[in-house]
Amino acid sequence: HVQLVESGGGSVQAGGSLRLSCAISGRSNENYFLAWFRQPPGKEREGVAAMYTGFGGGNIYYDDSVKGRFTISQDNSKNTLFLQMNSLEPEDTAMYYCAGSRYGLCVAMFTYWGQGTQVTVS
Repeated sequence: HVQLVESGGGSVQAGGSLRLSCAISGRSNENYFLAWFRQPPGKEREGVAAMYTGFGGGNIYYDDSVKGRFTISQDNSKNTLFLQMNSLEPEDTAMYYCAGSRYGLCVAMFTYWGQGTQVTVS
């Protein structure tokens, strides 16, 4: 049973940086799509960044709103997923979620979710 636990959220001024972490446990040796989603206040959940752990981890995707500012990565043990967020903007304020999918990037395919970590940019 895969479990995801996020950490690293907080409050930061515009232009600052934060690094989110997602501890992954209960994962098999199979490859997964791992992603970061966010849900701004009063809005729907949206995808931020995603990666596929197969093929050497080179398949990485970013929403246009974060390209060049956010970086998704994994540690060598593949037990932690990161989201490095630079040049943060007030529009990045949201609850951030780590998620996992065995079969694809469609939101409905993500069956594993963390509890979320709040990021507030002022």
